[in-house]
Amino acid sequence: MLLVKQIFPDRQLADIPGTVAKELQEAGFGANLAPGAAVAIGVGSRGITNIATIVKSVVAFWKEKGMSPFIFPAMGSHGAATAEGQADVLAHYGIIEETMGCPVRSSLEVISLGRTPEGIEAFLDKHAASSDGIMLVGRVKQHTDFEGKIESGLFKMMGIGLGKWAGAKNYHIHAYKLGMEAVIRSVGTQVLGSGKILGGMAILEDAYHNTAKLTAVPVGRMLEMEEGLLEICKSWAPSLPCDLDIVMINEIGKQISGAGMDTKVVNRGTQGEYNPWSNTPNIARIYLRDLNSLSYGNGVGFGLSDIVNDRLLAKLDPHPTWINALTASTPGAAKTPIHFATDRECLDRIALTVGKHDVSEVTIGWIHNTLELGTIALSANLRSEIEANPRLEILEEAHDLPFDRDGNLPFDVFIKEPVHAH
Repeated sequence: MLLVKQIFPDRQLADIPGTVAKELQEAGFGANLAPGAAVAIGVGSRGITNIATIVKSVVAFWKEKGMSPFIFPAMGSHGAATAEGQADVLAHYGIIEETMGCPVRSSLEVISLGRTPEGIEAFLDKHAASSDGIMLVGRVKQHTDFEGKIESGLFKMMGIGLGKWAGAKNYHIHAYKLGMEAVIRSVGTQVLGSGKILGGMAILEDAYHNTAKLTAVPVGRMLEMEEGLLEICKSWAPSLPCDLDIVMINEIGKQISGAGMDTKVVNRGTQGEYNPWSNTPNIARIYLRDLNSLSYGNGVGFGLSDIVNDRLLAKLDPHPTWINALTASTPGAAKTPIHFATDRECLDRIALTVGKHDVSEVTIGWIHNTLELGTIALSANLRSEIEANPRLEILEEAHDLPFDRDGNLPFDVFIKEPVHAH
């Protein structure tokens, strides 16, 4: 294996609180609210860098305007589809009343907003519905399930996030026939029609998972602005540098991606399809080593891999995993793959399935997770491709996979730079 650095532009913002305040002020947020108005701030469940700092800055803006903000989870069925579970997800990101300076109100109760022209009943979190205005704080990024002009972002939060479990179940059923983008647009438009939405703070991250852009999105421009922001995200998105026979991934988890791993990095569909994305390197086999602790046992997406380590299964909680997969209409994402007890056996077994008699010809990529692609390991038989790619730099010369006596590998062998705080 060769330790390799992928060279991406570093777009990290220097002053997050200042940028949040400036964006919200210039966009005119709060101009139509009377002092003391209750502002509901919807926050999602993904592993967004600096999310606590961003949310706290949004809360500070509203308090300075004389409003009464509160935070609520806007995360569909996540947190095992319980109010306590969703509050716990936020708490583990540091989003609690003591640190944010305002209440956190978590509930799965919803009100109905009627049916869209497409016949989809829309729902809204009951706490948010009782407020004087709702603001969303979320990351705009590519979705793991589909491609479109609107994917993951504020519009999706308006639909699936604000609709809690009742909405998430309903919308994914409709998406099975209509497509997810059509459902997001339909429900999002219905939620906008409630008159409760103030807009949102869109978070964009660069290829290194840095907070790269914070944009206040007023309610009247949410659709057009999000389409433009998604185009930026797509142009910044990191990827693996070449086709690979095997991708070995240290960890998956809900805070990493909705599907546990970014399917557009590993080129796998959420129904198990191999290489459905045209602008992504082809990946023959996926080996998953572990489940991140911040996923709280939710291993959804592990079923999209070809082989997993027993240590991942030992941490898996079937209840939230199955709820998530069934709510999203992706039962295949929760199927148990072939599994063995050691890294050596998993690699030895799966290497025989890629159509190569000589194992030295098998090409392997090793990553920590699909968010952190700045430093990766690639098999030495890819040296010519690496040296021909100006975006790649060899950091260490080739060395054997560092198996211990039990046939297992370490988890930090190629992580040379500090992992950014989430």
